[in-house]
Amino acid sequence: MSTNTITSLAMLKVATDQGSDYLDYLRPFVLQILTDHAPSEPISDDTVSRLIREKFGLEIPRRIVQVVLGRFAKLGYIDKLTGVYWISEKLPDPHLAPKQSEAMHHIDAVVTGLIEFSQQKTASPVSSEENAVKAICSFLAEFNISCLRAYLRGTAIPTVQGRHPTDVVLVSDYVQNIRDKDPDKFGSFLILLQGHMLANALMCPDLQSLPREYRNVTFYLDTPLLIQRMGCEGEAKQSAARELIALVRKLKGKVAAFSHSRDELKNVLKGAAVHLESPHGRGGIVFEARKNDTSKSDLLVLAAMVDEILSEAGIEVEETPHYIEPFQIDQTVFEQVLENEVNYYFNPRAKDYDVNSVRSIYVIRKGKKASSLEEARAVFVTSNTSFARAAWEYGQNYESSQDVSSVITDFSLANITWLKVPMDTSDIPTTQLLAFSYAALQPSSELLSKFLQEIEKLEASGMISERALQVLRSENSLVYSELMHMTLGEDSSLTGATTKEIFERLTEDIRKQESEKLTSEQKAHEETQDALGTERTKNRQLISNILQQSSRNARIGAWVFSGTVVSLLIAGLLWESLERPNSLLSWVFVGGLIVYTFLALGSLVTGVNVANIHTWVKKWLLKWYLRKDAERFGIDLEELDTDME
Repeated sequence: MSTNTITSLAMLKVATDQGSDYLDYLRPFVLQILTDHAPSEPISDDTVSRLIREKFGLEIPRRIVQVVLGRFAKLGYIDKLTGVYWISEKLPDPHLAPKQSEAMHHIDAVVTGLIEFSQQKTASPVSSEENAVKAICSFLAEFNISCLRAYLRGTAIPTVQGRHPTDVVLVSDYVQNIRDKDPDKFGSFLILLQGHMLANALMCPDLQSLPREYRNVTFYLDTPLLIQRMGCEGEAKQSAARELIALVRKLKGKVAAFSHSRDELKNVLKGAAVHLESPHGRGGIVFEARKNDTSKSDLLVLAAMVDEILSEAGIEVEETPHYIEPFQIDQTVFEQVLENEVNYYFNPRAKDYDVNSVRSIYVIRKGKKASSLEEARAVFVTSNTSFARAAWEYGQNYESSQDVSSVITDFSLANITWLKVPMDTSDIPTTQLLAFSYAALQPSSELLSKFLQEIEKLEASGMISERALQVLRSENSLVYSELMHMTLGEDSSLTGATTKEIFERLTEDIRKQESEKLTSEQKAHEETQDALGTERTKNRQLISNILQQSSRNARIGAWVFSGTVVSLLIAGLLWESLERPNSLLSWVFVGGLIVYTFLALGSLVTGVNVANIHTWVKKWLLKWYLRKDAERFGIDLEELDTDME
């Protein structure tokens, strides 16, 4: 496959940023086809649809093309005669070149980056640009909307020939890598996904005419989505669930859970708690709990607080409706359809919960046929595409005219809801992209079981030590990461040699992490010492300033005191030689005489004189000023005393 498809998806996003409406996304593509077509030759909607597929790599239904051509006819760009269109002289320039140039900039960055990443990080490097584009298209195809005939009848991306699940794992790994290390490339990749989500809108000509809000619809969440919203399977999935719920509620929709789903949620959490410390414990909850050092008691507390947590998240728990015969499904038939689509080997009880959920939706709808999601009254939302497909097939084959399936995927709902407000600040595309790529990088139970068998064989044959066996069994994020790097999620790629290489790469990663940690700690220590030195210098300068200021103030205060005392002494000496006026001055002389008398007596008894008192006052004032400034600046008095010495 060429780059036409993903370039066109990026061009759709560029058109959106310029403020186009749904069907106007397709306008420049159709205009380009008409511009390239000979004016003297008629053209049909079938021809335009085929040429869009050939030139731009997008599968656009004839009905959509008919609507766009009808708009052009009203504008006078084309004339319709005898069922075909003729190009008029008013046909405008599509101005496709700037959009194509901007789109190619994003595509080149993403494709080149994927090739380089695969060669450095994985055991199966991408050998060419063509294979890189195929892998990206395979990944994007996972974001198709199904099970909503009233909206969409497929995808704008043509069927990817030679598509393989390893492509999805590879691109998921790449997405997680550039999210952390190259925000620009991540932004370019996000443009592709947004373009694909916008392309989904082109599959329905009536999308824009439908109500903007979900006022009369209740969306019931499946147990895995409730687990994700509680954060038990990682931050990426929690963010996606939180964002979806917030956007649905913003559009006046109601988000709820059946009481039997709530009960299943509690049982799942309790089961995870029981198996948390078991070497055979598996699943997203167990993995995330081990990763975050969540204890058994923590999980049991979560199970006990389910109702409160769901309520805080805006999810109302409703009692599962009773059986009402006229609205019941044929459970035997539906179970058979489920078994053909969904693997319940590891959790047989889950099938009963799924059947109960679908049965409940039919009861709530009470036989009402909905032509759009906004009229469906009740919809069950799941992250399991196989479950959604089974419910869709059952509705089509056994419950005639069920245009809106009883079960849709969380991405289908996210895509459709985002299309109602694509220019808002919602992070739906980002959170859905990260949640999907994170999930795709979790090894399957089958792969983990085979991995455990291989490492036990290596330990038994003496090829790895018992310590190595413990490390590989630890199921930390590094083990899972290397396992997926080496196998891309494929069981057949896992051999004894592969497992040994995983251990060697893991050991190197651990050594590298420890080295980086040590370097980081040394750097932090040096920075701390530098900061302490700088702070110490600042403190010493501050202390020096305080000492200078306090000393100056103490000297001034001491001289003021001494001057006053001397003045009083002089006044006392002059007392006898002056008349004694009945005035304030007389009291000054009396005070001076008293001071003079005491100083004279003190000098005879203790040897204290005016000079001694001046020195003592100066020291007392210095300590007083220092204490006052120390309190004001938060300085330890011991530091001041040390500097004074």
